[in-house]
Amino acid sequence: MQAMPSSRARVIVMNSALGPLDYRVPHGIEAAPGSIVVAPLGPRQLLGVVWEADRLATEEVGDNRLRNLLGVVDAPPIPESLRRLIEWTADYYLAPLASVLRMALASTSALEGARTVTEYRASGTAPGRMTPQREQALERIGDRQGLIRELATTADVSDAVIRGLVKAGALEGIEVDIDHPYPRPDPNHAPPELSDIQSDVASILRQSVGAAQFQPFLLDGVTGSGKTEVYFEAVAAAIRAGRQTLVLLPEIALTEPFLKRFHARFGCEPVAWHSGLRQSQRRRAWRAIASGEALVTVGARSALFLPYPNLGLIVVDEAHETSFKQEDGVHYHARDVAVMRGKFEECPVVLATATPAIETRHQVELGRYEELKLPARFGEAQMPSIAAIDLLAQPPERGRWIAPPLVTAIDATLERGEQALLFLNRRGYAPLTLCRHCGHRFQCPNCTAWMVEHRLISRLACHHCGHMIPSPRACPECGEEESLVACGPGVERIADEVALLWPQARTAIVTSDTIWSPAKAAEFVGRMEAGEIDIVVGTQLVTKGYHFPNLTLVGVVDADLGLAGGDLRAAERTFQQIMQVSGRAGRGDKPGHVYLQTTAPDASVMQALISGDAEGFYAAETEARRDAAAPPFGRYAAIVVSSEDKAAADDTARALARCVPDIDAMHVYGPAPAPLAMLRGRHRFRLLVHARRALDVQDVIRDWLNRVEWPARVRVIVDVDPYNFL
Repeated sequence: MQAMPSSRARVIVMNSALGPLDYRVPHGIEAAPGSIVVAPLGPRQLLGVVWEADRLATEEVGDNRLRNLLGVVDAPPIPESLRRLIEWTADYYLAPLASVLRMALASTSALEGARTVTEYRASGTAPGRMTPQREQALERIGDRQGLIRELATTADVSDAVIRGLVKAGALEGIEVDIDHPYPRPDPNHAPPELSDIQSDVASILRQSVGAAQFQPFLLDGVTGSGKTEVYFEAVAAAIRAGRQTLVLLPEIALTEPFLKRFHARFGCEPVAWHSGLRQSQRRRAWRAIASGEALVTVGARSALFLPYPNLGLIVVDEAHETSFKQEDGVHYHARDVAVMRGKFEECPVVLATATPAIETRHQVELGRYEELKLPARFGEAQMPSIAAIDLLAQPPERGRWIAPPLVTAIDATLERGEQALLFLNRRGYAPLTLCRHCGHRFQCPNCTAWMVEHRLISRLACHHCGHMIPSPRACPECGEEESLVACGPGVERIADEVALLWPQARTAIVTSDTIWSPAKAAEFVGRMEAGEIDIVVGTQLVTKGYHFPNLTLVGVVDADLGLAGGDLRAAERTFQQIMQVSGRAGRGDKPGHVYLQTTAPDASVMQALISGDAEGFYAAETEARRDAAAPPFGRYAAIVVSSEDKAAADDTARALARCVPDIDAMHVYGPAPAPLAMLRGRHRFRLLVHARRALDVQDVIRDWLNRVEWPARVRVIVDVDPYNFL
C-alpha cells in the first residue's frame, strides 16, 4: 500500500463499532501519526488519533467524499511505541482498536484547554432546609472535594441536590490550578542500607536501566525480603537518567502504603493513577505523564496504556495477582501487556513477587526472563512457622468457626501485646440466606448467584451486579417471620465471633467494602502502626503489600475455600494466597506463626504450605498442566454469547458451534450455559477453545466469527487466556 498524501489522514475515532476512517487535513494543519484530532462523524464530533495509513487497511474513498478534520488537540501525540502496543493488544485479545486506544485517552479533560477548575467541598455550614437527600449527600461527601458531578456520584444523589447545597452555602467553591507541576523525586534523598544479596540484585537492575534495552526480570523474593527497596534502586537509576518509570499495583488500596514508602525513599510522592482520582487530578496526571514531566507513575492496570514519551523502566508489583486480568471491556492481562510494552519501549520490565505464576516460571525456564532471587527476609526477621488445624479432628464449637487451637494461639498473642490477623476470602456476613420454614433461598434477580448478607449495612447484595435489597424480616415466599437463617461465614460473621471471644480486643474488618479508597487504606495502616488494632479480620485485600512488625499471628479460617469450583489454577491460587497472607506474620524481630484451618491437611497444597516446599508444589502443578496441555503448554480462549433474550443467545451459540473450524490442533467444547448462566440480566452461553501452543488461535477465531452473523441484541465476547471460568 502506498503512503497516504499529506492532505489525507487515516484516523481511529472513538467508536468501537467503526474501523479506521479517512479524512481531509485542511490547509495549515499538521496531523502527523499520533496526533489527537477532532473528527466529524455524522452530526457528531469525536476524538480520534491519526494512524499510519500503511498499517491499517480501510475502504479507499475519493478525495471529493472526504470530510475535513475539525482540528488538532493541543496535547502531546500518542507515541509510536504506544501505537504499536495498542495494535498488538487489539490483535492478541481480539478487541476493537478504538477500545484499546480509549485507555490511552483516559482523561478527556486533559485534552481541554482550561488550566483552572472550580471544585466544591463542605463549608461546615448547615443548609437552612435539610432534606434526607441533602443529609445523605453531606454525610457521604465528608471531607471529599470534587466537581459537582463527582460529588453527586459519591453521594448517590442528583446534580441538582449538590447545586442546591452550593446555593445554600453548605458547599463552597475552591479554584484549583490543575496543571501545576509535580515535585521531582530525588534519587539521592534517602538511599537504603541493603544486604549483600540485595545489593547484587539492585546492581543488575541498575545496569539494565542504564543499558536501555528490553529485558524481562522475575524478581522472586520471599515475603519481607525487601523487593520494593531493591527495585527502588532501579527506579533511582531511571530518575538519574531522566527517564520515566511505571509501577503497576494490583489494588488501589495498596497505593497509599506504596506512596508513603516512596516518599520516604525519594522525598516526594510519585504521580498516582487509579479510579479513585478526581477529574482534575486525572487531567493533571495525564498531561504530566504525556509531557514527560512525571518521572514516576504508580497505578492500577489502566496506567499501562498512558502515553509515556520516555519510558525507561516498568515494574509489576505482586505480579502473580489475578486482578491484573481485566474482566470487562478489553480482556487483557496487565502483566503480559507490560512485558510487551517494555519490548516496544526497549526498556527493562521487573515482575516482582513472592509467589510467581507458573506461566512466569515457564518463561524463566525457556530463558526469556532472567530470574533474580531474594531467598531470605531482610535483617533479623525470619519466615513464620506454618501448622495445620484438622477441622475434622479439632472442630470449632457448635455455631462457631474458629477452632480451639487457633483460639488458644490468639489468646497468647493478645497477652503478649501483639497483633493477629484472621483471613477469610469472603466478604459480608454470610454467603447464603434461607428460610428454615419453607427452604426459600435468596437469589439475585439479575444473576445466577446467591444474595450475600451484609449485616453492617443491613442489606443483601449480589457481588456480581451490585443489586441490593434491605435485609428482610420475613420470608417473601411463605411470609414467616424470624425464620431466615444465615448459612456459612463471611468476614463480618468472623468479626462477630471475635467480639464474643475477645470483647476487650480492638477489631478491624478489612475488605473492599471497608477499604474502598487509598485514604481508607492509609487510615487502616495508621491505626495498625499506632497499635490501635489488636485483631484484623480481612479478605485477600490484606494478603499483600502491608508491613506490620507487631503482627505475629495469622489464622486462615477456611484454607480449603479456594479449592472448590474446578478452576485449573485453583491449587496454585490457594498456594499463592495463603503464602501471601502468611507473609504478613513475623515481619519484624518477633517470630511469626500461621495456622491453617482445613478439612484436608494431607492435600498436596496444604503439605507444601506446611513444609515450605514451594519448588515441589510448583513442579507437580507444572507437570499436571503439561499433561493436560493447559497453559502455559496449551492455550484457552472463551467465547461468551449473551443476551437479555435467552433464545437469541442460545441460537447464536449453536450457530457458532455449527461453524467450528475443523483443525486438528484445536478442540471446542460447548456450547453450554456458562457456570454463571445469567449475569446482570443477560443469559450467557459459553464455548471453550482449547488449542496447541503453536496454533495462531486468534486468526482462527477471527475468521470463524466473521462467518457467523448474529442479531444486534446478542453480544459475543472473546476472552483470550481466560482467568475467570464463570
